[in-house]
Amino acid sequence: MNKAFVKESDQDDDEDIPQAQALPPGTRNYITPQGYARLRDELTHLMTVERPAVVQVVSWAASNGDRSENGDYLYGKKRLREIDRRMRFLTRRLDIAEVVDPATQPNRDQVFFGATVLYLDKAGDEHEVSIVGVDEAEPLAGKISWISPVARALIKAREGDTVTLRTPGGVETLEILEVRYP
Repeated sequence: MNKAFVKESDQDDDEDIPQAQALPPGTRNYITPQGYARLRDELTHLMTVERPAVVQVVSWAASNGDRSENGDYLYGKKRLREIDRRMRFLTRRLDIAEVVDPATQPNRDQVFFGATVLYLDKAGDEHEVSIVGVDEAEPLAGKISWISPVARALIKAREGDTVTLRTPGGVETLEILEVRYP
């Protein structure tokens, strides 16, 4: 097949890639030391291990001749674009990251970034969440972003306080049972 009929571009096809949670305008990208290290390690792994391996496969596949029907070549080029896109994203996020160590928090009785909070909802269920950066949030693991509605409701509260959480389902009250820092 003629190369003119093959879609092979180096353009970014960002439409099909889910975007990370955007930071509100004018806010900082707070992150814990562990989250920063995880992002930095991922970037290093992509640069030193994954990308060189894919480049080697693409080079080998390109040397085989006809690229239009070469699955290794086409997939390798696509994977290279994905790796490069992720590396650009990680580089930008690490450049604007502001590392905040929760262990140095002086007000340990009050909820701030990095706190682990045990609270009781209106149904009587206990929940434990850690307030972390946008790039390290894992809600199913109990790590919520500091810009999430629950975290915003909890910020600056103390043990024993009752806070109001506004949700699409209505207003809910949360009772703070415990505040811990690492």
